[in-house]
Amino acid sequence: MTEQPVDLGFAKQVLEEEGRAVAAVAGQLDERFVRAVELITACAASDGTVLVSGLGKSGLIGAKISATLASLGVPSHPVHPTEATHGDLGKFRKKDVVIALSKSGETEEVVNLAAILRQDGLEVISITGGGDDPSSLERIASVPLTIGVDHEAGDMPAPTSSTTATLALGDALAIAAARRISFTDADFAKRHPGGSLGGMLRPVMDIVRFKAGQNLPLIDDHLSVAEALEQAEKNDGRRPGAMLLVDKASGSLTGIFTDGDLRRLVMGDPGSLGKPVADVMTRSPRTLPDSSLVRDAITLFREKRQDEIPVVDAQGRPVGMLDVQDLIALKLVRD
Repeated sequence: MTEQPVDLGFAKQVLEEEGRAVAAVAGQLDERFVRAVELITACAASDGTVLVSGLGKSGLIGAKISATLASLGVPSHPVHPTEATHGDLGKFRKKDVVIALSKSGETEEVVNLAAILRQDGLEVISITGGGDDPSSLERIASVPLTIGVDHEAGDMPAPTSSTTATLALGDALAIAAARRISFTDADFAKRHPGGSLGGMLRPVMDIVRFKAGQNLPLIDDHLSVAEALEQAEKNDGRRPGAMLLVDKASGSLTGIFTDGDLRRLVMGDPGSLGKPVADVMTRSPRTLPDSSLVRDAITLFREKRQDEIPVVDAQGRPVGMLDVQDLIALKLVRD
């Protein structure tokens, strides 16, 4: 085998061909897709399971589709078609739905499994390459979906465009089903308590270490800078990197004064500690409502580079302050 140099132009061509394959699938969606989503959501509503089956690379794509369904609130498991016909048919119940994958629509093990399950009264959604004449799997299926891919990207014998298009169609089914059952970020977070995805969907107050009434003093904005610093120093334990200034009467947030602000103030005018803190604070700082998710804080940090973020209640009163170091410690952002 002669080694060929890497051709970036060829690589771009492969990606463009796969992109066109996905676009072609989008262009041919019709009422069959709607019916397939209805079967999936009805299955989930009846406590059924969506079982996904394919052989070889179709099986690998099916496993990913199944994982996506499960993560979005639709119980799902991948099933190997050969193992199913050799003892695993007991996994299938009448309230379950099957998604059967085969580009040719003639994969013997998948076709046989689909035929048995249809005889038992299960609904079968097939995803095949399609063609002028319906394949065996298409004829068996309750809802036959096709990707219409007859050419693999890169002119290689291994499936490329077809598997990409199949995966994209499976993702569309899963996401459309999740939307239909009103699956929420909170639901997703319950299923993903670990990792960065789960972390981003946690309520922001779960990770706030500086909380009003505990270790975050709220400073009257009528005090001088020196008096405000004296009040802040009364805080036990680690001191936050900023002071939150509030209106004494309403308790609402009026400003923020950071350690960086203090350094610049003193370096510019050593005698400025007697000034009213209201004259040197940052008024109306960007805040997060206490109902926010961690991902909202990450967005604010990335877009505005704000290291200390006040968290306020519905009346604009501070309830906590998020320090960017909290996000860094959770490995949700980089320093």
